[in-house]
Amino acid sequence: MHPTWTEQWWPVSYLQDLDPAQPSRFTLLDRDLVIWWDAPGESWRVFPDVCPHRLVPLSEGRINAEGQLECPYHGWSFDGEGHCKTIPQAEEGTKSEGRRSRCASLPSACGQGLLFVWMGAPDAADPTALPLVPVLDERPESWTVQDTFRDLPMDAVTLLENVLDVSHVPFTHHKTVGKRENAAPVLAAITREDEHGFEAFWDEGPRRGTLGSQATQFMAPQLMWHDLTAKGFARILTVVYAVPIRRGECRLFARFPFQFQAAAPKLLISLRPRWLQHIGNHKVLEDDQVFLHWQERVLERNGGSAASERAFFLPTSADVYVAALHRWINGNGGEPFAGQPLPPRQATEALMDRYHSHTVNCRSCSTALRRIQAIRPWLWGGLWTSAALISWDGWLWPALAMAALMAVLLRQTARWQKGLTVGDGQAPRNKTT
Repeated sequence: MHPTWTEQWWPVSYLQDLDPAQPSRFTLLDRDLVIWWDAPGESWRVFPDVCPHRLVPLSEGRINAEGQLECPYHGWSFDGEGHCKTIPQAEEGTKSEGRRSRCASLPSACGQGLLFVWMGAPDAADPTALPLVPVLDERPESWTVQDTFRDLPMDAVTLLENVLDVSHVPFTHHKTVGKRENAAPVLAAITREDEHGFEAFWDEGPRRGTLGSQATQFMAPQLMWHDLTAKGFARILTVVYAVPIRRGECRLFARFPFQFQAAAPKLLISLRPRWLQHIGNHKVLEDDQVFLHWQERVLERNGGSAASERAFFLPTSADVYVAALHRWINGNGGEPFAGQPLPPRQATEALMDRYHSHTVNCRSCSTALRRIQAIRPWLWGGLWTSAALISWDGWLWPALAMAALMAVLLRQTARWQKGLTVGDGQAPRNKTT
């Protein structure tokens, strides 16, 4: 793999989604990793997810009473530097120290609420060079940031194509975050382009100029953001990290920072639970992930990014973002998994999974799902109790009111439960009513 992709800091999790009491796993650039909290060292650690003893995944283990990462197979334990501190089976004289008993501790660092890991040569890791959005460090208290993530069934390059392309929003996301009647020419221009990425400027901006001009920056190879100021309302960013998991799969980290000009919108957004916001985010992501999953396979058959100028027909200024992205890729080492074929195309039902692609790794959503599942039997009990009370003297109207309330709550919790586990595959733009 070209150093363009390996000599990088990559985000692997929002800090608020990590549990310091247990290890978690992540796959980055086709390399399995385990993330865990080193309490003695007071830092998050990232190791290759393999025990040097018998090669089982350390992410299936635990953090023991000494604050060490303990292998689930034989109890070998490792400190934050990767040194093996305990071999329960070792008899006197056993050689338990040395290179072969160690785990590699990959460089890690935190910034803007994200945990990053360095995937290149350890000596080259510079924790002051994390890929961050500079403006978020200017008066950070003034920003209200909503975030989400999801593992997507597409390459990171395909995701970057999509989020850089502003012209698809009115059509693809009609009835979610766009309207077809807002479609218009996108007279955007590339204002800087080099080995570090590019910048673009769209003078009119979205929604036929009603929101203001929009600037775009692509910080190669993974980070992009759109930046606009809606007069009288807020400065709004759309920030996306596209993180390659393996061929045909990536993790999206999306952030939506607002710098409101009034207090009321900030208050309203802060009152919305994170898990409920994530359900809405899923719907927007599912607007296009089905056809993008197909599209990248057509591009693969036509030669991939290297042949994008021939495979795509890009006649308008709206396409300058996508064209610039592929110029950067082809001039800086190619795609991350060059030469590897895409996996077989998935059915729509598999593409709509929300539980494994998000909820299981999101502390907000997994907690909400457990609580919803716990409360539903009580709601059913309340419904049956109210039905039994209807025949009691003087209880008719209270029992009917209670039954109606239980029915409404059962319906709503069922919708939330589904929203946290699976999408319906029906894009709102295609609905006739």
